[in-house]
Amino acid sequence: MSSAVLDIPTPVTTPDVVPVIRNDAEALQVARALAPQLAEQAALRDQQRKLPFDEVELFSRSGLWGITVPRAFGGAEVSAVTLAEVIAIISAADPSLGQIPQNHYCLVEDIRLEGSPEQQRYFFDLVLRGQRYGNAFSEAGGKTVLDIQTTIRRDGDEYVLNGRKFYATGALYAHWVPVLAVDEEGKALLAFVEQGTPGLTVVDDWSGFGQRTTASGTVIAEQVRLKPFQIFYTHRSYDRPTFAGPFAQITTAAIDLGIARAALADTVDFVRQQARPWIDSGVERAADDPLTIVTIGDLQYRLVAAEALLERAGRFIDIAKAEPTEDTVAEAAIAVGLAKIATTEISLLAASKLFELGGSKATQGRFNYDRHWRNARVHTLHDPVRWKYHAIGNYTLNGIKPARHSWN
Repeated sequence: MSSAVLDIPTPVTTPDVVPVIRNDAEALQVARALAPQLAEQAALRDQQRKLPFDEVELFSRSGLWGITVPRAFGGAEVSAVTLAEVIAIISAADPSLGQIPQNHYCLVEDIRLEGSPEQQRYFFDLVLRGQRYGNAFSEAGGKTVLDIQTTIRRDGDEYVLNGRKFYATGALYAHWVPVLAVDEEGKALLAFVEQGTPGLTVVDDWSGFGQRTTASGTVIAEQVRLKPFQIFYTHRSYDRPTFAGPFAQITTAAIDLGIARAALADTVDFVRQQARPWIDSGVERAADDPLTIVTIGDLQYRLVAAEALLERAGRFIDIAKAEPTEDTVAEAAIAVGLAKIATTEISLLAASKLFELGGSKATQGRFNYDRHWRNARVHTLHDPVRWKYHAIGNYTLNGIKPARHSWN
């Protein structure tokens, strides 16, 4: 795989005119209309690791990247229920495209939660005009995911940013790359760095076997100078009850749901059109094989259950947004945890059962069906589901609320 270093990624442009989606129903309508276009070459892009600059641009121009901007600033401010479904729809078409704006939506919430009125007006307006926010949060090599070595230090009237990030999903396609860093007191800040700023380098070195076209590689900041206007005190979102953590998690679960939908749809199609019944079944078509029918029924039940849990989680998040208390935020985190378990398990199971029911023919490279499992396996590693069980059990049994962070 080739590696490219881009100081100013030339494919990143700002659309001249971006429609502003006005409500939840319109957001869902636009997503459903756009998804087939994004799905057309998704399998080929995965095989060739062809980065989807054109598709990201099309996605941006649809207006869907602006649907969470607050109504007071001209956006639709769609519900978490609607946002999760929009992400799932896009992810069923191409989960890399579903993941690329994941942190963009979270950053819009960071602006809403911690931005000054002037920052909110400026950065929300950029979103509605079609600009994209990437991410440079996580780092490789630390003791835990919260071990942040990137620093931001005050220097007169400016700040200086230094560090190296990995898993920087969306940065290669972004107009702005918000970088998570710690100040002299060890507190977490977000520095919004415009693409092309001296000292900022985006490296396309993502080599994961799934989610291959997210370009979730490296971001390097070397003596990047910033104005105070570009700094957000993001640690405050976790010092008090906010829905920031559950919100970040529901976007992750929605991507996994989309992967599951795509895997099951391909399974059904392949069984109907290509697969053969087992010799002991006594039937002419694979679709009449009784054990295949039972397995499809099981997968469908698990998928619908995951959809219901995701929608339920969205409702709890909307409650926590309207009334952020210790209890409502904890309930939202637990609800999202339940959804995360369900979407993780059905995405992996559906992607695996495709081959069991399709048989050896389904493994042929021309179908590229393995991308579903690869995408599910890589994306569900975002955080360990085994700890969701622990959080849910501890809350149910002992009334202990989960810790507040974006991995809730």
